[in-house]
Amino acid sequence: MMKRPMIILAGPTAVGKTAASIQLAKAMGGEIISADSMQVYRHMDIGSAKIRPEEMEGVPHHLVDVLEPEEDFNVVRFQQMAKAAAELIYARGKIPVVAGGTGFYIQALLYDIDFTENDGDASFRRELEKTAEEKGGEYLHALLREADPKAAVQIHPHNIKRMIRALEFHHQTGGKISEHNETEREKSSPYNFAYFVLTDERSRLYDRINRRVDLMMEEGLLDEVRYLKDRGVKKESTAMQGLGYKELFACLDGEYPLEEAVRVIKRDTRHFAKRQLTWFKRERDVIWTDKSVIGQSNDAVVDFMLEELKDRGIIK
Repeated sequence: MMKRPMIILAGPTAVGKTAASIQLAKAMGGEIISADSMQVYRHMDIGSAKIRPEEMEGVPHHLVDVLEPEEDFNVVRFQQMAKAAAELIYARGKIPVVAGGTGFYIQALLYDIDFTENDGDASFRRELEKTAEEKGGEYLHALLREADPKAAVQIHPHNIKRMIRALEFHHQTGGKISEHNETEREKSSPYNFAYFVLTDERSRLYDRINRRVDLMMEEGLLDEVRYLKDRGVKKESTAMQGLGYKELFACLDGEYPLEEAVRVIKRDTRHFAKRQLTWFKRERDVIWTDKSVIGQSNDAVVDFMLEELKDRGIIK
């Protein structure tokens, strides 16, 4: 059976994926599926650097503005929604362009990873949640180091959900989620894909991040977070884990002054960009699209991608 085409445009935050994805989609008749864990939420426009309708230039976007901030969003839900969106796009005779910086989500879609999502033992999960509340993430991380040392290296002690998922998997199957995920990663993709990772010189990228945070503050990010807090969105909710949101939420709670919150957002966003690049370096079959080599303009970036797509026979 012929594999259907799929184009991935990934890369670190603030590198310029949004503008490049629109130009690319217009040039080759594509529609965009957002692979971003925050742009999926309504009322979270500034902090997620969400594309505005007038910026879409008529290109349909999927998985943007579709959930309320109180709802949970995770890799399993992303995978289901993205596959459904891809089917719609294929039915229209178009090609999906998956654009975003959440590498784990992209991997899940591209290789159709099975997360063996069973309900399992809800009481065990509640027990772990209670332990995390009482003893903190570091304690949970120590448990994970015993059960699955490799997963402990891959999962940050602040990522309570993923730690619980890994401990749950071990509890249910006796196996290690790191090994399960590795086996899944070895699968070949059901798609005929091109996986572009847009990148740039680190100093230029960090400069863009700092400027972007200043701009978000000017545009009213603090008011956006205040609205969500007043609406009753909880600090622990998935939506409030986004960069910019969690720091300003803490600032509104009086944990630290605004100036410090902004400094922490810039620092943590730079660290996040670094982690994103580390993730993409580990991925197979990526096409590095380096703006410091190709050129800074969108035209140069898109021309480079179109040539690659023609060479691979994905477009004519």
